[in-house]
Amino acid sequence: MARDDSTAPRTPGGPGAFSRWMQHTANARANRRIRKGRGRSMGMDLLILHTTGRRSGAPRETPLMHLEEPDGSLLVVASGGGDRNPDWHANLTARPGEVAIELPGQPRVPAVAEELHGPDRERAWQRLATEQPRIAKYQTKATREYPLIRLTPQ
Repeated sequence: MARDDSTAPRTPGGPGAFSRWMQHTANARANRRIRKGRGRSMGMDLLILHTTGRRSGAPRETPLMHLEEPDGSLLVVASGGGDRNPDWHANLTARPGEVAIELPGQPRVPAVAEELHGPDRERAWQRLATEQPRIAKYQTKATREYPLIRLTPQ
């Protein structure tokens, strides 16, 4: 059985119980909106990323900004401008065969995740920076390079 992270002890430097509860509540609300077909917020298209917890094995659903691509979606691992990659990224890389996406108002479909590097990453980053300049601004202030993930539905 998966543990309830909202009552777990605080990791030094990590969010407290109230912050985790607020994030969980906001994510649940965003997921409901996406499932009703309203997948746009603050000028960004949203999807629900389905992963499996790397330690718990529990299913996870995370609403995320994405850019549509001809044969999939592009995710940026920005974590709201934070200095660490978010948990969903660790879950995705630990269990890459257990990934699915849910686009607004559509059923969940399995997907293959690929982290972009080199020229592919640079082309994708240029497009992302043009379409979402706030993400590019976060990157200029970050101490890490944001990974980019291409999701291809199967």
